[in-house]
Amino acid sequence: MSSQDRFVPAVERDDLRETGRKLVSVDGRAVALFDHEGTVRAVDNACPHMGFPLIEGTVDEGVLTCHWHHARFELECGDTFDPWADDVLTYPVEVRDGTVYVDPHPEPDEPPEVHWATRLEDGLEQNLRLVVAKSVIGLLDADVDVTTPLETGIEFGCRYRRDGWGPGLTILTAMANVVPDLDPEDRKRALYQGLVQVGSDVSGEPPQFEQQTLGATETDFDRLLSWFRENVEVRDPNGAERVLRTAIEAGYDDADLARMLATAATDHRYIQTGHVLDYINKAFEALDHVGWDHADTVLPSLVRGLTTAERSEETSSWRRPIDLAGLLDDTFDNLDQHVEAGSGESWTRPEDMVETLLSDDPHQIVETLVEAIRAGATPEELADSVALAAGTRVAQFSTANEFNDWNTVHHTFTYANAVHRLTERTDATELYRGVFDTAVNVYLDRFLNTPPAPLPETNADANPDVELDTLSETMDAEGRVNDAGRAAAHFLDGGGDPERLRRELGAALLREDAGFHTYQALEAGFAQAEQRPPEEARTLSVAVARYLAAHAPTRREREQTYTIAARLRRGEKIHE
Repeated sequence: MSSQDRFVPAVERDDLRETGRKLVSVDGRAVALFDHEGTVRAVDNACPHMGFPLIEGTVDEGVLTCHWHHARFELECGDTFDPWADDVLTYPVEVRDGTVYVDPHPEPDEPPEVHWATRLEDGLEQNLRLVVAKSVIGLLDADVDVTTPLETGIEFGCRYRRDGWGPGLTILTAMANVVPDLDPEDRKRALYQGLVQVGSDVSGEPPQFEQQTLGATETDFDRLLSWFRENVEVRDPNGAERVLRTAIEAGYDDADLARMLATAATDHRYIQTGHVLDYINKAFEALDHVGWDHADTVLPSLVRGLTTAERSEETSSWRRPIDLAGLLDDTFDNLDQHVEAGSGESWTRPEDMVETLLSDDPHQIVETLVEAIRAGATPEELADSVALAAGTRVAQFSTANEFNDWNTVHHTFTYANAVHRLTERTDATELYRGVFDTAVNVYLDRFLNTPPAPLPETNADANPDVELDTLSETMDAEGRVNDAGRAAAHFLDGGGDPERLRRELGAALLREDAGFHTYQALEAGFAQAEQRPPEEARTLSVAVARYLAAHAPTRREREQTYTIAARLRRGEKIHE
């Protein structure tokens, strides 16, 4: 079909001249026609911001202004003066024999995936939630893989935030991790929520300026590791970044780089309440998603957090009334000997291992871990055990405590998850120290289980559908923490599909204005429950459900924004 054949008669020229504007339907499209300064212009009637009819707008000096939020558009080309609004679609117009003809199907300036990728960058740069929501929906509707918007967010967060990797990037990666567990529409929500957090983190912050690699790219790894630890020790982010970039440039793999960063992070006790090691783990997981060719952008973003972190041995809780930091120092002095003693041995977790880790005797806890190492327990095996103990603390958190104390047990659990995940990436002996740090923190959290919330009794007769409905209801009213844990447990007891439970919990999280820790809690719980025996997975599901219920409901403002974007995508009229 020729371009001329696509034109459709729309209105008589004299009628348009008389009224100055006309709303017409052309091949099923609502087109706003304007006679302005003697020229006919045609634009889509729906304002690209929130769909208000532009035919009701004002035209002055070639500028069309929408009356709802005052978005302004250059009438000839449709370009907006306000980046939050997006450009409005314009239609080619011809006047033939006194009749105005419109081409209702103009060739797009660019494919949808290109347009929405550009708009996503705009949304991140200017911290525009609605633009981010529209962009994510547009990209995934165009069959773009989830790694594309994820890559945009990761690159943006790492390059434009001087403080480096933070909560936003952690949330985004956590949501990418749980995407396979979610319904298709909630996958869009997950990416939207993560990307919005990245934009918020970066807004108003100075950018990151890269340090250069050292010329010593032939230096062996142990020497680079020593240099890196020394620079972190003296809190020199520039020197540490140069060493890390040198190791990346030298081609060391993810196991080596994980060892480098995890070693520096465990040279001191439980730094920054566990966040730094969790950030390290999430940065590696992000690279698993977007590709290791981004390592030189992603991993250096971790350095400033490493060098500025608070070290728990400097806090009173780790020194008084028991010198826990000193206890671990003594243990680590002999760590190599313990590992050597266990070389070639095969360890099986004792039945009372988790009970011991939850006890109130730190010396016995440390001794138990040492005995396990001497019996051949690997860092991964011990990290698995300690993570279960940390998750149990959350599952049995007593609501008699202050609300903020949820954060304390949560920090230990997400740190435990990070240690566990990193032990799957590298067998570095240094990660035993992360296991001990977690175990000591599990001990310190013991009073938050006083009295412990009992794990729900088994109910094999439970109806999974009823329990799932109950679980959903608990998220709509404050204080139904125990009800949520019970519903999750009984859903599984009654034979409910764990995948279905994860979808429901994910949906519950994504409709809330969740905080950083709530995203972490869900993702860590999912990661820890996967591939565990049913009873352990049940405990961890109780932990996730209780934590989510404790932090719901919220105002759900971000969900309102997403809903608007989704309705606009479906062509609904928001203003009506």
